[in-house]
Amino acid sequence: MNATAKANLENRLAARRAAAGLDDEHGYKITVQHPGEAGTRIARAQHTFKGLRIFGSDSVIVTDDNGEVVSESASNRRQGLSSSRAAVAAGMGMPDVTASVSAEDVINSVVKRVAPVGVHRWKPEAELLIYPVMKTVRVAAAANKPEFALNALDLEEVVDHYELAYLVKTRMASGSKLVYRDSIVNAKTGALIAEWDALQTVIGTGNSQYNGQVPINTTLSGSTYQMLDTSRGTGGRYGGMAITNANHSSANSPNAGQIYTNSTNTWGDGQQYIPGGSTTNANGQTAAVNALWGLMNTYDTMKNVVGWRSLDGNNTATYIAVHVDNNYDNAFFDPSCKCMFIGDGGSSFNNLGSIDVIGHEMGHGVTDATSNLVYSGESGGLNESNSDIQGEATEAYARAGGTGTTIPSTGNDWVMGAEISKTGRPLRYMYKPSKDSRSPDAWSSTIKNLDVHLSSGPNNRMFYFLANGSSATSGSDYYSQYLTQTPRNMTGIGTDKAFRIWFKANTTKFTSSTNYADARNKVLQAAEELYGVGSKEATAVKRAYAAINVGTDVPESGTGTGVSITTQPASITVAPGATASFTVGASGGTSPYSYKWYKNGTLVAGATSATYSFTAQSTDNGAQVKATVTDSSSTPVTVTSGTATLTVSGSGGGTTERVTNGGFESGTTGWAGTTGVIGSFTGQTAYEGTRYAYLGGNGRTATETLTQAVAIPSTVTSAKLTFALHIDTAETEAVAYDKLVVTVKNSSGSVLATVGTYTNLNAATGYQVRTADLTQFKGQTVTLSFAMNEDASLQTSFVVDKVSLLTQ
Repeated sequence: MNATAKANLENRLAARRAAAGLDDEHGYKITVQHPGEAGTRIARAQHTFKGLRIFGSDSVIVTDDNGEVVSESASNRRQGLSSSRAAVAAGMGMPDVTASVSAEDVINSVVKRVAPVGVHRWKPEAELLIYPVMKTVRVAAAANKPEFALNALDLEEVVDHYELAYLVKTRMASGSKLVYRDSIVNAKTGALIAEWDALQTVIGTGNSQYNGQVPINTTLSGSTYQMLDTSRGTGGRYGGMAITNANHSSANSPNAGQIYTNSTNTWGDGQQYIPGGSTTNANGQTAAVNALWGLMNTYDTMKNVVGWRSLDGNNTATYIAVHVDNNYDNAFFDPSCKCMFIGDGGSSFNNLGSIDVIGHEMGHGVTDATSNLVYSGESGGLNESNSDIQGEATEAYARAGGTGTTIPSTGNDWVMGAEISKTGRPLRYMYKPSKDSRSPDAWSSTIKNLDVHLSSGPNNRMFYFLANGSSATSGSDYYSQYLTQTPRNMTGIGTDKAFRIWFKANTTKFTSSTNYADARNKVLQAAEELYGVGSKEATAVKRAYAAINVGTDVPESGTGTGVSITTQPASITVAPGATASFTVGASGGTSPYSYKWYKNGTLVAGATSATYSFTAQSTDNGAQVKATVTDSSSTPVTVTSGTATLTVSGSGGGTTERVTNGGFESGTTGWAGTTGVIGSFTGQTAYEGTRYAYLGGNGRTATETLTQAVAIPSTVTSAKLTFALHIDTAETEAVAYDKLVVTVKNSSGSVLATVGTYTNLNAATGYQVRTADLTQFKGQTVTLSFAMNEDASLQTSFVVDKVSLLTQ
């Protein structure tokens, strides 16, 4: 992506800040871009505040050929970064972005603590950033649940507060170990905030090196053959996919060495490497054959099945170095060189260059180039699980001949490490992780504290169930106690569809901080986009995640017992000022149903019936509207409708919007007075979008006013004022203590008309839309005034949104 295209996209994203409730201090920094589905591009953008990156807060943006934003999937760790009343009240505020400790001092302190005698493989880095310190809270519906009964969707991660910090990346060798560490250090005090291992290793995963005779792509240079496949990948270090000979260079600082060469194009003897022997004779070449065969199949699986080329999607070539160290029982992907290092095996394993190990490690390369899931906590477990999924998919594809556009549902063994293990015992079981005596079968609130190679277990099981289904027999390795709907055994959709859904979610929807709950929602979105809302594939995703205690179970499609969408919201075209109305129909399950409506991905407050209507404005053109319907069964089932598009076109008979920024999505633009009341605040929600005007709510004597001058031409035939108003109060007496008065004033401030007077006695659930006819003021420039007065105690909140003055 060139600098101009990057700047253009960053500008387009900046224009969307107001709609997300962000001020001008917030920004976007594009990091990478990849090709997407037909005519689209996928970009990753880091969120910034005052020029500093916000750790774990980023967006995945899909654009069309013209650079227009089609969709954005974002983490939400930046909302508290402002000087708004909500941020101050929440104790977050706006952090000082000036460090008190130097980057050099921080690096030195980390190195001294982590590996005092270590040698740097790569230059250490210290990036100054804003670190959201997260806390886990229960959603309201789970407030009284016992710990053992918690489901992943019962908890959510929220920002507790922000710290100015350094992210210190140290990539060192210490003794016989590689020490790759990511450390978060307070930039004010030098104190350690968080830390995790950053070396993405195989840790005992893999398969056999015995693939028989296999065709490998090499290059002839003069009279010498090279293990360089120029048909797969371009650029990179060698101009194609290459296998090099590390020739026993130390694992704590491996040297990739030179590309393998041979006088003939027959390589290897198919046998395990003999310790102490030559790394270039037939026996020594076998490790290189294993590596190239695995790399070719990993590349082909992604390219032929999902259209993804190499690790980064842009066809940048990578390489694998074999014969690392002596008797080395490991393999690892190094993000610094975007390459892989493989050992010959030692006390526990044979050579680690098997198909699923290569697939696993190259899977780390894909994650590194796309979602970049933080290698710690739940996101770290998903990072590892993605690699296991990639390994199994590659193995299945290769065993079927390594050709075609689909992944067969046979050929792989759904265990990791059985064939390379000298004992024959797998180290990971995807269908029942607990068989290794360490990994959990399902999500729990403590899973984030496990090693990432163990916390990957539940997602591995989810993927197995998604592909192959489960068993209804208690005691079976394929049984889940969390599947409670009909039938008790879920039906799989096959490895091919399961992989497509997972790959799409990881590369186009996951952010670096995605956890199990977020993964479930985004994998479901991917399934719905690929196979349709309400499809058997989408239902299978819900059931597969329910099987690992992430979300509640639902009946399978076609059983006649579950709620389903019968009438989809229809796309419509209306004129500005006309009413846009969308309706959803449902049947099955247990009535009555509850409804939620979403406009451009944002929940619409107060829209809780089967029909959602509102006055369309020109700015609503292109709006995307969808609904969810939830039944009243003991285990409620929720289904999502398709998305309808609203087109606002035509003159509407001369209808014109006279209010500027009536939805407050552009911040304070157009408004005067106590503009600090505009924003997104704790305890209140918008009628539409994310911003609104929050007058009152202080619980003390206060006066707050918002005004805007509007011109009503003398030629109009009507002028209609509307606004959405929500009132809640802590007052208990039947006395009008707190008041909001809406008036129309002239240029000198004299009241021309009182639109309405609202008090704590008018408190009600949700928003009410208020209207007034201002046609009498045509030919004048008048000022709309919202004036709030609160007494000395007990708050009343007057929340105003969607202010509109339409003339015709």
